[in-house]
Amino acid sequence: MDYLSQTQKLETPTMNVRLTKDQKIKVLNSADIYAIMQQVLLRENKIRRNQEHFWVVGLNHNNKILFVELIGLGASNRVNADPPDVFRMAIYKLASKLILVHNHPSGTHEVTDADITFTDHMLKVGKLIKVEVLDHLVITETHYTSFADQGVMDELQKSGLFEIMGPEKQELEQFKMETEKKRAKKEKAISIAKKMKAKGYDNVTIKELTGLSLKVIGGV
Repeated sequence: MDYLSQTQKLETPTMNVRLTKDQKIKVLNSADIYAIMQQVLLRENKIRRNQEHFWVVGLNHNNKILFVELIGLGASNRVNADPPDVFRMAIYKLASKLILVHNHPSGTHEVTDADITFTDHMLKVGKLIKVEVLDHLVITETHYTSFADQGVMDELQKSGLFEIMGPEKQELEQFKMETEKKRAKKEKAISIAKKMKAKGYDNVTIKELTGLSLKVIGGV
C-alpha cells in the first residue's frame, strides 16, 4: 500500500514507545511501518514477546510519525482495546492518521475474523472523530500482513457493519471534546511554565503552581 495515495484485556498503562530520530520518518508504505515495529517488538524480552501487544502509530498530515504507543498487552493470543484507548493520543498529539499494529506470538501473521471486525469498528470511529485509520498490520518477528495491501481496508470502507450512531456516537463526541479540553489546558500550563522559567522560578515551584510534572517542566 502507498500511504500517500490514500476477550481478555490485561490492565496495562498506555506507554509511549521511545523512537530514535531515524525512526521518526515519513511513512511511504507498510514496509516502512513494519521495519520500525519489528525493531520495537524485538526490543522486548522473550517472555514479553509471547504476549500479544497492540500499538497505535500516529502520523501527521505529511505522514511523518508523531508517536508509537503501546495501548494493550494481552494473553498469548488476544488483546482488546476500546476506541478511547486507540484514539486518545491521536487527539492529544493532533495526529490526523493512525496505523494499528498488533503481533501474533504464535508466529502466524494470518488475519483473523476478530481482527477484521475490530478494524472495521476503529475505522468507523476514526471517520466520526476525523482521524483516518490507514492500515492495520499483523506482525511477527520475521513477517507481517498489511490489511491495506490485502485490500481489506478498501472493503471495510464500504462495509456497513459498524456505522457509529446513537449512544456510542454521543459518547465518542463527548470523549473527543473532553480530550481536546485537556490538551488545551496542558498547553496553557506549559506556556505559563515557560514564562515562569524565564523569570527564574525553580522547577518545584513551577510544578506546584501549574500542576505539570517535573519531567514535562524539564522539557519546556
